[in-house]
Amino acid sequence: MTSPRPPSGRQRPLRYYSDSERIEGGSGSWDTLEWNKLDSQQTASGSSSTSFANLSCLLESERVIVEGYGVVLINTDEAGTLLVTNFRILFLSEGTRKVIPLGTIPLATIEKFNKMVLKVQSNNRQSDKNPPRRLLQVTGKDMRIIVYGFRPKTKQRRSVFDALLRCTKPERVWDLYTFACGLSKFGNANPKERLLNEYFRLLGRSSIRASMDMIEDGSFTLENELWRISDLNSNYNLCQTYPFAFMVPKSISDEELLQACSFRAKCRLPVITWCQPGSGAVIARSSQPLVGLMMNMRSNYDEKLVAAFCTQLGANKGERRKLYIADARPRKNALANGAMGGGSESSSNYFQSPIVFFGIDNIHAMRESYSRLRDYLDMHGATSSDGRSSFLRHTGWTWGGGNLSSMSASVSLLGDSGWLIHIQNVLAGAAWIAARVAVESASVLVHCSDGWDRTTQLVSLACLMLDPYYRTFAGFQALVEKDWLAFGHPFSDRVGMPNISGSGNFDLPRQSSSAGSYPSSPVRQSTQSAASQSASSSHAQNNYSPIFTQWVDSVSQLMRMYPCAFEFSPTFLVDFMDCLLSCRFGNFLCNSEKERQQCGIAEACGCIWAYLTDLRSVAATSHVHCNPFYDPLKYDGPLLPPAASLAPTLWPQFHLRWACPEEAKAADIEVQCRAMRVKYSEMQKDKEATERRVDEISFAMESLSAELLRERRMSWSARESAKRATKEYRALTRAVQSLGCKINFTTSDIEDDPLENNNNNNNNNTPRRRDRQGNNSDVSVSISVMSEENRAENQVGRVCEALCPLRTREGVCRWPEAGCAHLGSQFVGLKTNFDAFDRLSIQESYFKSE
Repeated sequence: MTSPRPPSGRQRPLRYYSDSERIEGGSGSWDTLEWNKLDSQQTASGSSSTSFANLSCLLESERVIVEGYGVVLINTDEAGTLLVTNFRILFLSEGTRKVIPLGTIPLATIEKFNKMVLKVQSNNRQSDKNPPRRLLQVTGKDMRIIVYGFRPKTKQRRSVFDALLRCTKPERVWDLYTFACGLSKFGNANPKERLLNEYFRLLGRSSIRASMDMIEDGSFTLENELWRISDLNSNYNLCQTYPFAFMVPKSISDEELLQACSFRAKCRLPVITWCQPGSGAVIARSSQPLVGLMMNMRSNYDEKLVAAFCTQLGANKGERRKLYIADARPRKNALANGAMGGGSESSSNYFQSPIVFFGIDNIHAMRESYSRLRDYLDMHGATSSDGRSSFLRHTGWTWGGGNLSSMSASVSLLGDSGWLIHIQNVLAGAAWIAARVAVESASVLVHCSDGWDRTTQLVSLACLMLDPYYRTFAGFQALVEKDWLAFGHPFSDRVGMPNISGSGNFDLPRQSSSAGSYPSSPVRQSTQSAASQSASSSHAQNNYSPIFTQWVDSVSQLMRMYPCAFEFSPTFLVDFMDCLLSCRFGNFLCNSEKERQQCGIAEACGCIWAYLTDLRSVAATSHVHCNPFYDPLKYDGPLLPPAASLAPTLWPQFHLRWACPEEAKAADIEVQCRAMRVKYSEMQKDKEATERRVDEISFAMESLSAELLRERRMSWSARESAKRATKEYRALTRAVQSLGCKINFTTSDIEDDPLENNNNNNNNNTPRRRDRQGNNSDVSVSISVMSEENRAENQVGRVCEALCPLRTREGVCRWPEAGCAHLGSQFVGLKTNFDAFDRLSIQESYFKSE
C-alpha cells in the first residue's frame, strides 16, 4: 500500500514529514511557513493589538495583548497565530482563523510554563546554518501539556513569555478577567440566602425562604426538635473560615460554643453539615483537636458539644445513638501533628467513640500524584507535547506478538502515579461514613488537620451518597456552596490564584532550559528518584493542590457505578471544572466566605451557576449536561457501594480528552443515547402534528356527514312535497274536468337572451320558472271548455251538478263565487272553498222555496 502523496504547492502539512525530519531538522515544519513575510507583518508587541479586536471568538471585555504569527503547535503539527489576551491564550489556525481547542487555554488554568531551546541535529556539514529552535511549554491544570514553536530571530517568544509573566500571576485579585467582565447577564444572587435555604431544608422548614431582611435582622436562627441555626459567627469573629451561620445541637448554648472553639485548630469547632430526616443522625465536621504531643489536653465544652451529636434513638428512648470519629489522615500523620499541638481525640474522653483513620495523604502528595498522572498521559497518549504518538516513541512495541515491555512499563507508571489509589481512598472513606449513617443510624464526626481539604472531600461525597437531592442540578450547587465554599476550602491557594492580601501563595514555576535534543516530557525524568526529590522540594512552599479536582473525579466514579442516579452528566462536570479553573466567574475566588464578602465578589463578578443554567435552558433535557439515563424514582434513597466496586478508573471525559480525544469520545455512550432521545422527541412532535391533522380531517368529515344528512332530509322532504303536489294536481285536474273544462300544461326551454327577456317582461300571461338544473323554462297553462259531447261523458260533472244545492233549475249557480268545483270531497271528489263562503252575504232568498 502506497502512502498518500503530499499536496502540491509550496506548503505541506507536518504530517507528511517523517519523524526524523520533524524532530532533527532538515526541511521540516519550520520551512512550511513563509518566514520571510513575518518581518512585513505586525510582530508580537506589548501594546494592545487592533488587528484581532473584532474576532467573533473573543468574549465580553476580552482584549488582545500580544500577537504571534507563524507559531507551530507542536502537539498536532499545526501552524497558526497565537494571541495572548487578558483571559487566555488563543491559538488560531493559519488562514481560517479557527480556534484550535488544544492550543487555547485560559491563563488561570496554566500551572506553569517555561522556555526551551531545541538544538537541531543534522548529519550534513551545513548544520551550523540551522539555528536552535525556540519552544514554549505550557503545562495546564486540566491535564494537558502544550508546546508552541517559534521561529528564531523573531523575538515573538520573548514577547509572549513576558506577557504570560504579567498576566498569569496578577498581583491583586481585582486584576483577574472576571472583574473586567463584570456581572454581564450571569448575575450572582446572594450566596448567603442560598446557604440559609439549604439549612431550612435540612431542618424540615423548606416552606420558609431566606431574604436579605432576614439576614440583616438575624431572624434566620430557626430550629427544630434537635438542631438550631446559630448566628454566633455573623461577623466572623468566632471563626474567620466558617460561614456566617451554621447548625449546632439545640442543647448547646452560644457561650458553650465560644469556649469549645478554642480547643480546635483555626477555631473550626464541630458543627453539623448534614442531618438525616426522621432518624436524627448527623454528619459533623471540624478541625483536629489541640490535644498536644502527649494527648493529655482536654476540653469539657468540646466533649459536651461532640456528645450532643449522640441523640437518643427513636425506637429505644433509653439508648443513646452511636458516634464515630473519622480522622481522614494516616495515623502516623495525626501523631506527628501532636508535636505541633494538634493530634487526634482519645476514645475514652468521647463516650468510648471509635476513632477511625482513613489514611488519605496531604495536599503535597496529591499535587505530585496529579503531576505524574499528567505526564503519564502526555507520554502514552495518542498525541504528545513533542508531536509524536506513543506508537512511534516505543520502537520495540509491536502489537503482533512482539516485545510488550513498553506496555508493562506504562501500566506500572500509571500505578506509580498513585492517583487512582488516592481516589479509591476517598471513595472508601465516604462510603464508610454513608454506611454508618444509613445502616446504623449513627452520627459521624469527620476531621483532618485544618478541616478544609480532606474533611470537605469526605463529608460532601458522603452527603452525595446519602441524599438524592444532592444528585440533582440544584442539589449539587447547594452541596458545593455549603461544604466547599461556605466552610472555607481555600480555593485561591489550591487553584493557584491571588488572594485578598494582594499576592498569591501560588509560586508559578518558570524555567529556561536548553538541551542537545528535543526536551522530553517531564514524565520521562519523574521516574528517577533524584528528579522526584527535586520536584518535591520545589513545592515546599506551594499550597497549590488539585483537591477539588480529585473530589469531582470521585463524583465521576460514582456516576460510572450508578449511571441512572444523577440528573447531570459527566460532560457537565467537565464544563464545570473548566469554568472553575479558568476563573472566568467569581464564585470560587478567595479562600473563605469572609474574603469573598470583603471583595464584593457577588456584586462584581458573574456567577458560574447562572452561566451553566443558561446553557441548559437552550435545549432543556436534551442538553449535553443532562443525563438521559436519570431515573429519580429508582434511586430515591442512599447509594451504598460495596467495597468490591470501589475500583476507580481514569475519568475519560476529563483525563483523556487531550491525550486520547477519540477514546474519550468513544467512552461517552450517553452521546448516542442523547441523539436517540432527540430523534425520539422529534418523532413525538411529528406524531402530535399528525394527530392534530387527523383530528382536523375527522372534524371535517363529521361536518360533511352532518351536511349530507341535512341534504338527505331535504331531499326526502322535497320528494314528499312532490308526492303531495302530484296528488293535488290530479285532484285539480279532475275538478276542472268536472266543470267541463280541460287543463293542459306545456313547458318550453328558452335561452337567456336580453331581447327575449325584455319581451317576456312585457308578457304577463306566461309564467317563468327556473328548473332544478338552473335552466330557464316557460310553463304555460291553458284551460278550455269541453264540448257538449265531452261534457256529457263527464260523469263526475253530472254527479256534481245533480248534488249541488245551489244550482237552479235553469242550471245557474246561486253562489258563483263559492268555487264549488275544487276537488276534495270523499264522496264525489269535490272540495268547497270555505273562504268564499265567508265572503258571501247570504240572503234569505237563497233559502226560499221556488
